[in-house]
Amino acid sequence: MKRARIFHRGRDIWAEVVDGDSGLRLPNGQVIAAADAHWLPPVQRGAAVYALGLNYADHNKELGFAPKLATPLVFMKGDNCFVGHDGDTPRPADGNQMHPECELVAVIGKPARNVAEADALDCVSGYTVANDYAIREYLENYYRPNARVKNRDATTPIGPWVVDASHVPDPQALRLTTSVNGEVVQNGSTADMILSVAGLVSYLSSVTTLMPGDMILTGTPQGVHFCNAGDTVVCEIEGVGRLVSNLVPA
Repeated sequence: MKRARIFHRGRDIWAEVVDGDSGLRLPNGQVIAAADAHWLPPVQRGAAVYALGLNYADHNKELGFAPKLATPLVFMKGDNCFVGHDGDTPRPADGNQMHPECELVAVIGKPARNVAEADALDCVSGYTVANDYAIREYLENYYRPNARVKNRDATTPIGPWVVDASHVPDPQALRLTTSVNGEVVQNGSTADMILSVAGLVSYLSSVTTLMPGDMILTGTPQGVHFCNAGDTVVCEIEGVGRLVSNLVPA
């Protein structure tokens, strides 16, 4: 099953994705065309959202860092930074080094505290796609992503939906791609993560209790490509979804 959050007739609702992804079944049973939907970020209200920096060795090398950090680089994201599928993301006039970052997102399905890595995927209920834009001019320290980079309004497109974990048998065997105006600029695999999805769930659960609806953005592979207002960016993860983002002037 795939579940999407949409705005329909003045209401914020969750709908089931049907008809080969072309339709959305509303809670009342009505089916509307997915193409006509106003997509919202499929983020549960009140959920904690954790994000990983430098979790792909090839991206670390691209940026001039050691292949693997001594400890994971984790930061939090607020609700304001998310925008749904086919939404608009503002590109600051001085953000000449703004680039997309395609990321697999794991959604927690049950409380998790001190979970062993071998059991960690049992705590994941689903997956979605995020594009965690970075703006290099605003970065104060690569090891401490600041709010100007990672918590700006509408700068983290996410969606279009959450797909059940049962439909993703191996989250470490997924192709990730990003295209800008049709040109592929990222082409990687979740196999290249430094800490796997299971490893991240286990690590984070050793620090804090993960709750249902919490999300983990798992990092991005290599492929830094600076974007401009007017660009259309597509992040796609096989078996999970295709996320469209439109860059507009801030």
